[in-house]
Amino acid sequence: MLPLSRRRGPDVFGPRGDFFLLTTGYGGRVPDSSADIGPLVSEVRPPRAVGDVVLAAEPLRHGLGNAATAGIWRVRGPAGTAILKVARRPAGHEPARAFPTSDEPDHWNYWRREALAYQTGLAATAYAGIAAPELLAAVARADGGIELWVSDVTGAAGWDWPVPRLGRFACELGASQARWAGRVPGLPWLSRRWLAQYLAEGPPRVTQVADADWDHPGLAAVWPAGLRQRLRRLHADHGRLLARVAGAERTLCHLDVWPANLIDSGGTSVLLDWSFTGDGAVGEDIANLIIDSCTDGLMDVALLPEIAASATDGYLRGLRDGGWNGSADAVRATIAACGAAKYSWFAAMVAGRAARDHIGPSSYGQDSSAAAAALRVTPLVTLIADWAETAPP
Repeated sequence: MLPLSRRRGPDVFGPRGDFFLLTTGYGGRVPDSSADIGPLVSEVRPPRAVGDVVLAAEPLRHGLGNAATAGIWRVRGPAGTAILKVARRPAGHEPARAFPTSDEPDHWNYWRREALAYQTGLAATAYAGIAAPELLAAVARADGGIELWVSDVTGAAGWDWPVPRLGRFACELGASQARWAGRVPGLPWLSRRWLAQYLAEGPPRVTQVADADWDHPGLAAVWPAGLRQRLRRLHADHGRLLARVAGAERTLCHLDVWPANLIDSGGTSVLLDWSFTGDGAVGEDIANLIIDSCTDGLMDVALLPEIAASATDGYLRGLRDGGWNGSADAVRATIAACGAAKYSWFAAMVAGRAARDHIGPSSYGQDSSAAAAALRVTPLVTLIADWAETAPP
């Protein structure tokens, strides 16, 4: 679930591009009219926390390219509000999506995984000190899908947290993941080889870039030649980095940790959207938190060095607090390898759009042109290129 509370600026440009839009947060006002209740919601069976009838349903925009998600709504009834997420089974007749789904339980985007994470109690208990929304109901639909009902959590969204608060969360995550280091649960529905599958089947497949795009004048004006060459090499070959990640120490990862999936509810960190959770490298979630804090413009990219330092140091401190006694340098190297590998396609996406002066339909905030977007993300792609070179073989 993605509880996004407000738009920022005019034209935000990021990797969730064509498949992600902002909307009001869990604490936002629910419409009083039921006129917009669509067929997917009109036929649901609300949990007791909502009441016996749906009075209003506010669509929460989400990853539109995710084939596993039919929709997300904040639903109001006589008794209160709740969040409804409808998971859908794979449909072979649909066009290819950036986030395809599967009936295979260890697939990186298995359509039932989030419901199972809630139903088994994993989401609620995996990370001590970090909460998940309360499961209210998981209901089988006539079409074979699942209605997942969870509590409507209110509080400060992650992108509104000061950097030290992100560091505190990273420490909490480190302490919790220390518990699972070297002993990931054997649950068959947890994702396995998530990063490799994501790169083979996910958003990188739909990235459009030509060789000439890397030298387009609009891009050359903001990215030095040396940086463009490094990013081009990374896009062409991330195999070394994937091998480094595959050989790293394993733990139970969330695999979608970024500010839009975080809420501070009365001082407690609440982590949303457990659709990808599974086997991952120690440090993999922190790599994603660092980069994805700024990709979509939700946090100021000028904060990137502070975010990277605070999140990394906090995570390492948490690992130690949790009893882990491994190598801090190895974790730092894994963070670099994970971040560079996962976002090996990001600069290519920016380059392709800059060459076409096309921000994309998901541009919702602060960039006036694709060239301006490329300028804004320069610190991000520089960090990605640096990580690619510093990650040992």
